[in-house]
Amino acid sequence: MSGETDLEHAVTQRLVRAKRLQDLVFGVVGILVLIVVMGLLVTLVADLLIDGVGRISPEFLTSFPSRRAAGAGVLSAWIGTTLVMFVTAAIAIPLGVGAGLYLEEYASKNMLTDAIEINVSNLAGVPSIIYGLLALGFFVYGLNLGQTVLVGGMVLALLILPIVIVATREALRAVPSGLRESAYGIGANRWQVMWSYILPSARPGILTGAIVGLSRAIGETAPIITIGALTYIAFLPPAPISTTPPWINFDWLNSPFTVMPIQMFNWISRPQAEFHVNAAATGVLLLGMTLLMNGFAIYLRYRLRRLVRT
Repeated sequence: MSGETDLEHAVTQRLVRAKRLQDLVFGVVGILVLIVVMGLLVTLVADLLIDGVGRISPEFLTSFPSRRAAGAGVLSAWIGTTLVMFVTAAIAIPLGVGAGLYLEEYASKNMLTDAIEINVSNLAGVPSIIYGLLALGFFVYGLNLGQTVLVGGMVLALLILPIVIVATREALRAVPSGLRESAYGIGANRWQVMWSYILPSARPGILTGAIVGLSRAIGETAPIITIGALTYIAFLPPAPISTTPPWINFDWLNSPFTVMPIQMFNWISRPQAEFHVNAAATGVLLLGMTLLMNGFAIYLRYRLRRLVRT
């Protein structure tokens, strides 16, 4: 009996050592892959910075594109990007948060909601070109909206809508169930529980997911090209704010536009090396805008979590 016990103990020890060795090998391989990937990423970013930082200047930011590389700028591109992202946020965030709230807190669990949840998760992985083709067929040709800032914002809103919905639902699930029970226990109804307790607690995760989705949309090129955004534009859309009543102008929504990724594509396709430098500078600006948005998301999450704790 003692011999069998010793044999079982020896076999167990060998299995434990084998599993530890496997874990060690897997960890070493993972670290090596991480080093290689991060090394490539750092190399690419460093090369972009070396080529493009020197070209960035006030004149580059305030000049229109030109056939002369030395006088070309990204004024119309970064303003177009800003306007399109404003429309994207105005559409995607309210719809995404509302849909996430309904699916997580109000919708009954049945085959229909299960199908909706599966499709929302699958839509998050659909290639962006598919959204561009959808917008081209439905918004541009079906509704005859044209290649405008409004259509550009709508197609990018469709692109990130699943991301916002999923982020909202995950943030709501992270709220402790005891908070709901305590709120119901003091006599609050469902709306009061949602508005006064659940949403404030889930707000950091919701806003972080929304900004991460916008960070993805700002660099998308395929759907914008598909709907027919201009590759060369030497004018600006009308200003959203006017100096005469009613002070707000919506004509810019129906204006042609371009965005920074398209401007980069236009310049990098030119044979002259000077235009490649302009493309690198535009890439640096786009990278800076993306990092700024993600940094703002981190700061916002930190501040809101502190407010919730207090």
